Parts: sequence; structure tokens; C-alpha cells
Amino acid sequence: MSDSMKGNGEAAIEEGVSRHYGDGDLLERLLSGLEAAGLKREALRPEDLAPIEEFHIGGRKATEQLLARLSLAPEHRVLDVGCGIGGAVRFLAASVGCQVTGLDLTPEYIRVAKALTEAVGLDGKVHFDTGSALEMPYEDASFDTAISLHAAMNIAARGALYEEIGRVLKPGGTLCLYDVMKKGDGELLFPVPWASSPEISFLTTPEQTQTLLEEAGFEVREIEDRTDFAIEFFRERLTSSPAGGAQPGVHLVMGESAREKFTNTLANIERGCIDPFVMVASRKG
Repeated sequence: MSDSMKGNGEAAIEEGVSRHYGDGDLLERLLSGLEAAGLKREALRPEDLAPIEEFHIGGRKATEQLLARLSLAPEHRVLDVGCGIGGAVRFLAASVGCQVTGLDLTPEYIRVAKALTEAVGLDGKVHFDTGSALEMPYEDASFDTAISLHAAMNIAARGALYEEIGRVLKPGGTLCLYDVMKKGDGELLFPVPWASSPEISFLTTPEQTQTLLEEAGFEVREIEDRTDFAIEFFRERLTSSPAGGAQPGVHLVMGESAREKFTNTLANIERGCIDPFVMVASRKG
């Protein structure tokens, strides 16, 4: 998808998304939080990053469950679309040994992803790029598998996103999505983790998502509603860490508004406005 095809509207949305996630001092905030928990920044291990590096609903537990759905082997090439600070990328590389690439729109996230990956000694196993999911810097049919965890909610051109993922996947390749989707007609409470305001929040229903995937050349194999999992996750987080907490956690990424974002997301789910869903699809070919 070229810049001209992307258009001014999508470019403005991407600028707003990048501002929402990037704040300039994230790496130092993360490292200071880890040090406050007794971890030395010069002696970090991959498992030390688990509490801070994955801020989709369910964190590392959700990533482990998603990995169990995929038949990955060391020779596979995997793409994480909207990789954030690289938590799932590092986990897949360390767990399976496959070649993993992470792409994210926010330059600061990619800088942090590279720094954390080097700090835990995995920099030789993964690769990170800054770029738009609507115009990815990869050749056609470059990857065996693509994952996207809570990234599509910031992308209005959802059909174009799935077409672009399909372009870089090999025929028969697998796409695993884990996204918050629209359920009812109620208005969302903001801020939420993916958006401070409605201007950068673009949710589709599960039915719309399936249709868009099929129109982009995918065959949807699995659909799972993760509502109960999400409610349990947020209730546990809000109960065990009432003020953000002294232990490392995703509040280090989200900042002071983390509790409000968690509270609003839980309320939006309980009110029947949204639900997280997993979808697994195959690229036809």
C-alpha cells in the first residue's frame, strides 16, 4: 500500500497513534522499575522482562496460549505486526528458536525493543523495524506465520491491513489475531490502553473482522471469545495492584493512567460493549 493509497487520513491517524504510545523516556522508566524490584540492568534475563514487556490482555499467559495454537518450527519466519516493545517477539524466539521480526509504528517502541533485546542477549535471534502495517517493508511471501496482538484497534483501514499481511505471508501461511472487538452499541469509556480518546480507536465486530479477512484472501479456521479470561485478568490486576504497584508491570509502560485504563476496559467489557477475540486464519493460495 503506497503512501498515496494510504492517504492523509490514515497518515494523520498514524501520527496520533505514535503520539499516544511514545513519550520519550520509556526505556529509563522500565529499567528503573526493574532495578527498584531488585534486578540489575546489566544482568537481565529474558524471563525478568515478562511482567513489563507484553501489554495485551493477559500478558505472557495469553502469549503462551496463542503459541500453543501455532505449529511453529525453528526454520519458520514469523512476523509480529504491531510488536510494541518486542515481548512476544523475544518470547517466540527464545521458546521456539524461529526467526522473528517485529514491526511497529512507534519509533520509541522499536528503540526500546532493540535495547531490551540486547540487554537479555537475544539480539542475534530477532529483528525489529519501524514502519506502518499498511505499507510493510518486506517482500511478498516473506513469512510463514504472522501474529498481531492488540494492534488492529488503532487502524481504520482494516481491510487494507489484512491485505498487506496477506501479501507478506506465504500461500498457506497462518495469521493469528488477538484483538479487542466491538460487541454492543454502547459508547466506550476512555481512556483505554489502546486509545486516550475515540479519534484513534477503530473497533470492528467479530463478524466484520471475519468478513474482512475472507475478502483479503484468508480462510478463518478458529474464533474464540476471550471475555471470561479478560475479566479475570483485569479483576486480578486491579485487586492485586491497587495503586500501580511497586513490582514491575505494564503500568511502567502505560504510565500514571494505567489503573484508569484498566478500570475502563473492564467496565466496557462488563457492560457488553467490547470483548477480546482470537482468530486464526490461513492465507489461501
